[in-house]
Amino acid sequence: MSGHSKWATIKHKKAATDAKRGQLFTKLIKEITIAARNGGNPENNPRLRVAIDHAKGANMPSDNIDRAIKKGTGELPGVVYEEISLEGYGPGGVAIFLEGVTDNKNRTTSEVRNIFSKKGGNLAGQGSVSWIFEKKGYIVVPKNSISEDKLMSIALDVGAEDMTTEDEEYAVKTAPQDFFQVKKALEDAKVQIDSAELTMLPKNTVKLAGEDARKILELVSSLEEHEDVQNVYANFDVPDEILKAQE
Repeated sequence: MSGHSKWATIKHKKAATDAKRGQLFTKLIKEITIAARNGGNPENNPRLRVAIDHAKGANMPSDNIDRAIKKGTGELPGVVYEEISLEGYGPGGVAIFLEGVTDNKNRTTSEVRNIFSKKGGNLAGQGSVSWIFEKKGYIVVPKNSISEDKLMSIALDVGAEDMTTEDEEYAVKTAPQDFFQVKKALEDAKVQIDSAELTMLPKNTVKLAGEDARKILELVSSLEEHEDVQNVYANFDVPDEILKAQE
């Protein structure tokens, strides 16, 4: 999973800038609205709970969160959104799987296809790359905040599946259903968390360097900036210095 924890942390740091542009708020509102269709109580709706946590982390006003929930449950009128997933390949044969929320599936698909084409990739059919990814909880902790043994003891005791060590971070992986209890245990132990997400992790990675590495990050960033794209997952493994240049 080399590369994923750094990319997750970089995206987390970028959130403040995105929020100033309003882009992040728009995406979070869409996610809350979609998630609330399965019930407006976050205690009984894990997806809504994650969406609300992300919104609060981005300093979204509670009124905005409440309105988005009510639009999802039907208590307030709102735009009718549908969820979409698209798959493709980037430079170097990197697999890319993205999730979106849109009010016009054909428009979004066309615009995403155009981004792939312009950035050296191509959109592929359903099922082309989705099998490479699996749903997991993923928590990134800075190494300078806690010892490896202590973190491992806390995380594994409450159900974490695995923990890996990167240059500057620890990455804790969980089954989706165990994500919240592991995250809460770390928070209760006052462990510093750089990012925590329910995500799609690749089963294998593609090592890239040089121009291909820069191109794949440009493609992924361009896809993430599209207003209808909620999440982009890719199985790239690129050098640290190129990742850090994205900060």
